[in-house]
This record gives sequence, structure tokens and C-alpha cells, in this order.
Amino acid sequence: MNPQLKGIEKLEGTYLFDLERSAKGLRLNRFLHGLTVPAKRELYKSDPEAAFSGAFLSTEEARLVRDLDWGGMIRYGASFFCLEKLGRVTGTSNPEMVAHMRGETLEVFLKTRRVPGAR
Repeated sequence: MNPQLKGIEKLEGTYLFDLERSAKGLRLNRFLHGLTVPAKRELYKSDPEAAFSGAFLSTEEARLVRDLDWGGMIRYGASFFCLEKLGRVTGTSNPEMVAHMRGETLEVFLKTRRVPGAR
């Protein structure tokens, strides 16, 4: 193990994107990244179940996307960079995603940031 990662499991809310998690999330990440392709994006918007099926997502992976379970997708193995693709398609901002991952409303989350007018 990389000595810089020693004790990382003790940091609540930290999910190491290692080889194991990357392999588990590969199919999900390919689906999410595929949303950069106009035809795949339109299929997802018009018939999400067909998009899930065409990408061979597992039942769990489809549920995570269907529910926009941002924290669940991260824990499963989604790359945040790929989650951003889904965020753009669904109109979900990065702060909204992170607030959800933390179990907070956007308003509560913004109060923890240095954002003008957020306090």
C-alpha cells in the first residue's frame, strides 16, 4: 500500500478510487462518460431504461443512476469526472452533488463554503 494512504479508511466520507473500485465501476463510468455523445445523451433523456439496458448496466448500477444517488455512485466506483457528465444532463450542479453526498441540503452545504452571500 502507498504509505501516503495509510489511515485513509479512518477519514469519514473518503472513498479511495483504487484499482478494485475502478474495476467495479468500469461499466458505470463508461455509461456516464458516454453521455458526452449526443445520441447516447438523447437516448438517456428520452428512454433511460433503454439507455441502461444498452450499456448493460446491472440492476444496482441502473438504480443508482435512476435515483441520482450521487454518494452511492461514488461509493460504487464512479469517477467524479464521469458524474459531472450526468450532472450536466440532469441539470445538477457540482455543489448540489456534493451536498447530496454529504447528506445536506444545498443551502446547508453552501454555508460551509466561502461563497459570497451564502452565510
